[in-house]
Amino acid sequence: MASRLEEDLCCPVCTEIYKDPVILTCSHSFCKVCLQTFWETKGSRECPVCRRKSSRDPPPNLALRNLCETLSDTFLQERDQTLVLCKDHKRKLELFCQDDQQLVCLVCRDSKLHKHHNFSPAGEAASEIKEELKAKLQPLQEKLEKFEEAKVTCDETAEYIKTQAQNTEKQIKEEFEKLHQFLRDEEAARIAALREEEEQKSQMRRLRR
Repeated sequence: MASRLEEDLCCPVCTEIYKDPVILTCSHSFCKVCLQTFWETKGSRECPVCRRKSSRDPPPNLALRNLCETLSDTFLQERDQTLVLCKDHKRKLELFCQDDQQLVCLVCRDSKLHKHHNFSPAGEAASEIKEELKAKLQPLQEKLEKFEEAKVTCDETAEYIKTQAQNTEKQIKEEFEKLHQFLRDEEAARIAALREEEEQKSQMRRLRR
């Protein structure tokens, strides 16, 4: 299954597959326990994604719960079994070339194309990129919270705060888009590798006949 389905099946708070999902009036869904914990920590009943206030207890999202129960096992199995292979050498893409900013296999590392380049494990590189995005998003998130507090105490600055919040939201979306693009690229690589493997197996079967 593709990363887009992973996003649809995962709670924005815990990033795991939904457990007992509930839905807010703003249409965002969360695990019931995740939402309750967030509200207790925050001290206010607001959406963790869009910050819209909720005036009533959220009802269960039955459609999403049924979908997760139906697809979660298959999704997890496919995610664990899918291999990312180098299109040139049919080897697993275990390294990230820091110079070329791309995933490579062990054979690529020793080729002339990547001679004298710096490498790191693919998983480590992905974690570093995520941490960099988190570091960039943290001050933006803090700024957004300050704007919200100012809006409560200073009605005369409401329009200014609204404009700043919109700009901050735009920056947050741009940062998340970078992460989504990274995941889309990884998705495309996996699909391409699977198709290549399928073609190879088909050719082998034809040769044996």
